[in-house]
Amino acid sequence: MSIKYESYQEIREKIGMTDYAVAKRSGVSKSTFSDWKSGRCCPKSDKLLKIAAAIDVPVEVLLDEETQKAWLTADDTA
Repeated sequence: MSIKYESYQEIREKIGMTDYAVAKRSGVSKSTFSDWKSGRCCPKSDKLLKIAAAIDVPVEVLLDEETQKAWLTADDTA
């Protein structure tokens, strides 16, 4: 399974965080984010769980495009 960096980035930007802040909060290395952004690899499940927790979203939001769209528009429709 490939999780697009751009999907994560859209969520991260919506909540106003940088990769550095997410890396620091999650304990996931900055190089993991660099590799993900460049397309060399995507985070393994343990790191993905930490990233999701750091940005305070269910991991499903990162894994499923429809769930992500619903999460991103939830505040807009409330």
